[in-house]
Amino acid sequence: MDAAFTEEQDEIRRTLRTLLAKRCGPDEVRAAARTPTGHDQALWRQLAGQLGLPGLALPATYGGAGCGPTELALACEETGRALLPAPLIGTAVLAAPLILALGGEEQRAALLPPLAAGELTATLVVPGGRLATALALTGPNDGDWAGGGRSGGIQARQVDGAWRLYGEAGQVLDGHAADVLVVAAHTGGFARSRTLLLAVRATGPDGAETPGLLRTRQTAVDETRPQARVELRDVPAQLLLGPEPAGDDGAVTAALADTGATAAACLAAEAVGAADAALSRTVDYVKERTQFGRPIGSFQAVQHRLADLYVAVQAARSAAYYAAWAAGGARGEPGAGGLALAQALEALRAVAAEAVQLHGGLGFTWEHPAHLYFKRAACDELLLGPVHRLRARAAERAGLFGAGGPDGTGADDPAGPVARAAVGA
Repeated sequence: MDAAFTEEQDEIRRTLRTLLAKRCGPDEVRAAARTPTGHDQALWRQLAGQLGLPGLALPATYGGAGCGPTELALACEETGRALLPAPLIGTAVLAAPLILALGGEEQRAALLPPLAAGELTATLVVPGGRLATALALTGPNDGDWAGGGRSGGIQARQVDGAWRLYGEAGQVLDGHAADVLVVAAHTGGFARSRTLLLAVRATGPDGAETPGLLRTRQTAVDETRPQARVELRDVPAQLLLGPEPAGDDGAVTAALADTGATAAACLAAEAVGAADAALSRTVDYVKERTQFGRPIGSFQAVQHRLADLYVAVQAARSAAYYAAWAAGGARGEPGAGGLALAQALEALRAVAAEAVQLHGGLGFTWEHPAHLYFKRAACDELLLGPVHRLRARAAERAGLFGAGGPDGTGADDPAGPVARAAVGA
């Protein structure tokens, strides 16, 4: 592994940091998050047009920049530093890689170039709030997380040769505004059910919502990470798998797991960027805030707390970079992404909590910028964690404690309790 970044990678970070520093102050972030789409559309078009951000990891054949997970993770670190409200994760990290991996050539040609250009946005729809499970981050993704043939979840069926979707999903990232929905659904009876991924265009050529599709933005603690409830009532969809699989959903679960490895690295880098920014703000504040006639940053107790946070952020950054490198390699490292994400979420949670504390009474007001980071830390772990399950799954995949139970936690294995204790469950 070469830990040095290339000139191109450094330029991506520099350019993005400079632009976001001008356009993403705390007030601008709040204003963008409270718009109907949940992000600043003008800024998103600028990021797409000038920097090619949504197509950073897509091949040049489809209008992308032809980069890899490392460049995408570095970009996510900068967007995390600014707490940028944007459909980057849903579009570039979750949906586009799945379309690239599973879509037919006609589907790729129709969807990927406008996604890379920022003309369309996309997201992944997983029922039951099981996003982390679907991406194989907190458990094996070969279970009933998409419905399992039972009632509930999202079901897919063929009517006159066309696919139709019925069901609902909550906690869908940018689900209220995304133009393309990549929907995880089950088809077939209970005994022979299998998981499929299908693409749904949210609006028709006239701009009207697709019949049978109802999307409602949900209230979330973290406004910068908008989520929605998506309801599908016999909505037409296109199967994302060239020729239909002969009863085997292995290609779908494998694609989801590969996407999960990259997504974990990108989300870890994003959390590291947020933690680093929160720590920098806190360090600047303790240098200026005086108590007993001297800056509170001169007190040894405060210095020790900040030093611990600095070490945690640097360790999380190293883990995130390694996970991105592993995701882009010919041989992925089992569990690297999940471990990096766990480390980063834990670091962000610690830094955000200390930022509130060290800003004193000012930091406890909801209007203070420290709460933007605190809310991001709390909501990301609810959406993608919890941390102890990320670590337990990584340990299981690496074979550290023997075979795990059917639920991916080691519950049926004698070493399961030991494994959970060792990883902090």
